[in-house]
Amino acid sequence: MTVTLIGYRATGKTTLAKLLAERLGWDWIDADVEVERAAGKSIAAIFAEDGEPAFRDLEARVTADLCRQPRLVLASGGGAVLRPETREAMRAAGAVVWLKASAETIHARMTGDATTADRRPNLTNQGGLAEIVDLLNRREAIYRETADLELDTDRKTPEQLANEILDRIARQPGTEEPA
Repeated sequence: MTVTLIGYRATGKTTLAKLLAERLGWDWIDADVEVERAAGKSIAAIFAEDGEPAFRDLEARVTADLCRQPRLVLASGGGAVLRPETREAMRAAGAVVWLKASAETIHARMTGDATTADRRPNLTNQGGLAEIVDLLNRREAIYRETADLELDTDRKTPEQLANEILDRIARQPGTEEPA
């Protein structure tokens, strides 16, 4: 079984994946890091040199491979749910948890992270808060359709979120009690 965390960038997927995996005694992987490793360059470089379609192709292949691993907490890329085959792979692998945050919270987290600008390109010509609002509006239905559970990360600590996931999702048949 895999627990896949989905949501826009800066909603806490990587932070929560580490914590949840530790509690479950499982492995965790950040899909964006694996995409960069497979490409041999940053996501920003993939977008600049190869374009978004090539990035999404690689992201879909990497995510599908990761979803086949047992006992894994997967921090997916923010746009990984855009491909129907990727959504299917996530759902077939186990529980899918949508981590949500307000556009303002996401923007504050992104601008507070020095690595964001170097590793993650703008996805539209808008950039900034306007881009976040636009993409959240476009992706909301897809995130909702894909997820087994929705959690708001604006006002909860990673520990609180991990507890909710463990209580509501991760103790399904096929999972094991945390160590």
